[in-house]
Amino acid sequence: MGVDNALLMIVITVAIATLLNVYLKKIEIPTIIGYIIAGIVIATLFRLPRDSQESLMHIAEFGVVFLMFTIGLEFSFKHLRQMKKEVFLYGTLELFGVGILVSLIAHYGFNLPEKTSIVIGFALALSSTAIVLKVLNEKKEIHSGYGKATLGILLFQDLAVIPILLMISIFTSQSESLGSLLGQLLLSAIVVFLAIFIGGKFFIERFFKWIIKSNSEEIFLVAVLLVVIAFSYFVEWIGFSYSLGAFLAGMMLAETRYRYRIEADLIPFRDILLGVFFVTIGMQIDWYSFVSYGHIIVLLLVGITALKVGVIYLTLVKFVARRTAIKATSALFQVGEFALVVFSLAFSRGLIDDKLNQILVITVALSMIATPFVLKNIKKIADKLSKEPESLRDRAIVGSAFENHIIICGYGPIGRMVAKRLKDRNLSYVILEHDIKLVDGAIAEGEQAIFLANASQKMVLEHFNVTQAAAVVVAIDNERQRWLICENIASFGKPINTVVKVNNKDEELLIAQLGVTHIVNGKEITANMLTEQATTCTLKG
Repeated sequence: MGVDNALLMIVITVAIATLLNVYLKKIEIPTIIGYIIAGIVIATLFRLPRDSQESLMHIAEFGVVFLMFTIGLEFSFKHLRQMKKEVFLYGTLELFGVGILVSLIAHYGFNLPEKTSIVIGFALALSSTAIVLKVLNEKKEIHSGYGKATLGILLFQDLAVIPILLMISIFTSQSESLGSLLGQLLLSAIVVFLAIFIGGKFFIERFFKWIIKSNSEEIFLVAVLLVVIAFSYFVEWIGFSYSLGAFLAGMMLAETRYRYRIEADLIPFRDILLGVFFVTIGMQIDWYSFVSYGHIIVLLLVGITALKVGVIYLTLVKFVARRTAIKATSALFQVGEFALVVFSLAFSRGLIDDKLNQILVITVALSMIATPFVLKNIKKIADKLSKEPESLRDRAIVGSAFENHIIICGYGPIGRMVAKRLKDRNLSYVILEHDIKLVDGAIAEGEQAIFLANASQKMVLEHFNVTQAAAVVVAIDNERQRWLICENIASFGKPINTVVKVNNKDEELLIAQLGVTHIVNGKEITANMLTEQATTCTLKG
């Protein structure tokens, strides 16, 4: 393609995407759809050759890289350890459940070769990290019960992409043995672990401390881009994916004091490049193939969706509430972008032919197009399939006449103790808690002042009249949620007596920047009490 044609294509793409998204936004349809439609139009107008599409896909991968990086910023290694059940248990059951079933159906039902069936089965088990996490981020539901289950499964799937691609190499390799390939994978994993440990503990914090001395936003942003791209390239170079490298880079930086500043600076880059990514997804849809094989594609789309929904729901409902399982299943029903990578490699290695490749690619693209609509209506879907136990919650106090009250954000162990002490003093308070189990459990025990609400949303604080509150106690365990609550309180522009419990000195300094003056450092208080007890106790002798 000549330079003039390339520029014309870019102009037309941007024009179509802009006009479509302005219109779609008015009718509350996600911008993702506008980008995908723009890609379809461009592919139809220009009939791009496969190598041109692949070049654009490489550019678009940066959107997924920055998305995974910002997700990594929200999940430090401590959070990942806390999510081991969601990642390794739920993820393993979903991937192998769907992968094995689809492989068996492909081999015995459609007479495909064994190796081809296995590759297709496990590729179709993957869901869309890019779309699902983008929408969950926008809806601020990534830390919800179903959000954590969804993220855990997606992270495991991202890890599984490497063995799946390795499996294709094993199936088609004429020289290297299985032991040699697995040995290379293990060595690569060790190198990545050492790089994270050494880089995160000894280098990253010092590097950014040095960068920050320049007092330049431009240099700071360039330094962030350098870390993200360099670590993503390094991880890909030793055999893993760009997106996994970006996620791990984000987790490294999540341990530093600069995480929120970095996230705010990178969001515009992430969203623009993600737009390019979704345009390339639209380019994968060949209308000529759809006309020829439309009936097969529709049947395959319905079949794989039904199978994935069944497996994911039956997997999760054993471990989480039914409503949470329904929401997570609705979020993960589609086939994801990494399946396109798997099919591309399998096609180049001769494991699948051109006809089957086109059918699979279009099926994946259509399932991704449907995803934003489902995610937008996920609460309605859950309401229809699993009504919330309103009978208990109806007994909580109702109304909006709150004044001179104390708002307790979070009903974990600390929030529970604060509520008990306020009740003992006959003080007026309300508790805001987003975990449905904690809310129903509290109401069942007789607590009348608790609401199922997310305190990190500004509209919730407005509803409970935060500006007229005597005090706000932030007793939530999640560090990001604490920051968002304090940030929203500060945005009211009025002095609101806010008391926040933090975990360390770094977080204390960050929260203090928002104008919060009552900050309780749990570690310092514990250390002071221990010191006091140690120095005043009487030694027996």
